[in-house]
Amino acid sequence: MLRFDIPPVCSNAYRFQAAVTFAISAAYLFTPWQWLAIVLAAGAFVRGFVSPHKCPSYRLFAAITRKAGWSKPVNAGAKLFADKLVAIAASVMVASWALGSGIGSIPAGILLVFSFIDLTSGFCAACWAYAMWYRIRGA
Repeated sequence: MLRFDIPPVCSNAYRFQAAVTFAISAAYLFTPWQWLAIVLAAGAFVRGFVSPHKCPSYRLFAAITRKAGWSKPVNAGAKLFADKLVAIAASVMVASWALGSGIGSIPAGILLVFSFIDLTSGFCAACWAYAMWYRIRGA
C-alpha cells in the first residue's frame, strides 16, 4: 500500500491538480474545447505511471504550496492510484472526442464531481478506495 520507492507528495499540491481536473472536465462538458482532455490525460499519465515529481504542473503546484507554507507531505501510493484512474478516464474522453462520440461525457461528469469534492473538502475518493482495498485485502 505505501510506496517508499517514490518520495512523498504534497497533498495540497494535489488539491491544485483537482482544480485543473475540475476546470478541464467542465470545459469538456460545457464548451466545444473537448481537446483539452489531451492535456488532462497527458498530465495524469505522467503523474500516475511515471512519477508525480516529473510532472511540470505538480512541480509548479508543489513549489507554490512550499513557498506559501502549505506543504503537507503524504505517501505517494494513493495519489498515484488516483492519477491512474484520471489518466484512464481522460483517455476515454480523448478517444470519445476523436471518434465524435458522446460517451466521454460520462467520465468527464465523474471527474467533475469527484474533483470538486477533492478541491473543496480535501477528500480524495480514489485515495479512500485505495486504502479500503488494502484494508479488505489484508484482512
